[in-house]
Amino acid sequence: MPDQQQSSRIPTNLRTLRILEVLGRSDKVMTPTEINDGIGLPKQTIHRLCTTLIEEGYLVRDTSGKGLRPSRRLRDMAAGILNTSHSHIARHQILQQVADRVSETVNFVVPADQGMTYLDRVETDWPFRVQLPIGTCVPFHCTASGKAFLASLNKSAREKMVQSLALEQRTPNTIVTPDHMLRELDKVAQQGCALDNEEFIEGMVAIAVPVLDESGRYAASLAFHGPTPRLTIDRALAQKEMLQEAAEKLNTCLFT
Repeated sequence: MPDQQQSSRIPTNLRTLRILEVLGRSDKVMTPTEINDGIGLPKQTIHRLCTTLIEEGYLVRDTSGKGLRPSRRLRDMAAGILNTSHSHIARHQILQQVADRVSETVNFVVPADQGMTYLDRVETDWPFRVQLPIGTCVPFHCTASGKAFLASLNKSAREKMVQSLALEQRTPNTIVTPDHMLRELDKVAQQGCALDNEEFIEGMVAIAVPVLDESGRYAASLAFHGPTPRLTIDRALAQKEMLQEAAEKLNTCLFT
C-alpha cells in the first residue's frame, strides 16, 4: 500500500484522478476501501472524494449499494477523448479496410447503460442496406455486438447481467430465456465471435468480435451486418479471422 503521508500531500484534483484511474483499470465494481488499496489515502478522505464523484455524476453505485463503477458521463468523456485524437482517424481507417473486404456496413460499438451504442461506422455502398446511424443504441441480448460484450464478462457477472435484462422478443429468432442466453454466451466465449441470426431485425445477420484494451479486457465490439439476400451466417463466419485481425489492429492503435 502507498505511504499515507506521501499520498495525503497529493493535491485533491490528482487524488480524484487516481480514483478514476484505479476504477478504469478494474474489470469489476469496487468499494472505496478497495480503490484505496492502490492509493493509500486516509479513510475519511477516500470516502469524501468518492462521495463527491458520485454527487458530480462521475461515479454511480451498483445495485448492491456498496460498489462503485464509472457513470455514463465518465464513459462519454472517455469516448470523446478518443474521438478527438489521432486514434479516431486510425480507427476509422481500420473500419474502412474491413468494409472494403466484406462490402457491408462495419461498426465500432461500445456498451452503455441502455444497450450497445454505435460509436463509429463505415456504411456500405449498396443501395439496399440496414441503416443504424452513429449514436444508435441497440439491445444487448439480440445483437452480435451486445453478445460479444456479455460473453466477455466472467461467469458470475454474466449471469447477473443476463438476469437483469428484459429479454424482449424482437423477431421469431430472438433468444428470450436466461438459460438459453447463457448457453449462447458460453458458445460465443468459446468460438471468439458472436452472431446475430436475424435476432434483432428480420432479414439481417451480423457478426462481432471483441476489441481488447492493453490489459486484455473488453473495450468494444467490431462488427459488420448485412441483409440476408447478400449475407448469410456462413459467409459472415468465413470472415471471422479477418475481423479478429482487424480487432488486434484496433487494440494497437487505440491502447498502445
